[in-house]
Amino acid sequence: MIDYIALSVGHGLLAFAFWHLFMRSGVDVDPLIGDIRDAEKANRQATSIAGRNAQRRTKTEGAKQSGVRSR
Repeated sequence: MIDYIALSVGHGLLAFAFWHLFMRSGVDVDPLIGDIRDAEKANRQATSIAGRNAQRRTKTEGAKQSGVRSR
């Protein structure tokens, strides 16, 4: 009888510890995946026509605000 109680307490504590490890918020977060997604988004926007046009408009508006004349 004591052996069953000792086994159940030990396994219960292990299950409790694993439960706390798996329920942490940092377990599902991988910073490398976020960096890859940001780089992919920037690359996609830089290679699309709309992205290039938006970048060109931003440069033109920045030049107008600083007083530099565009071509």
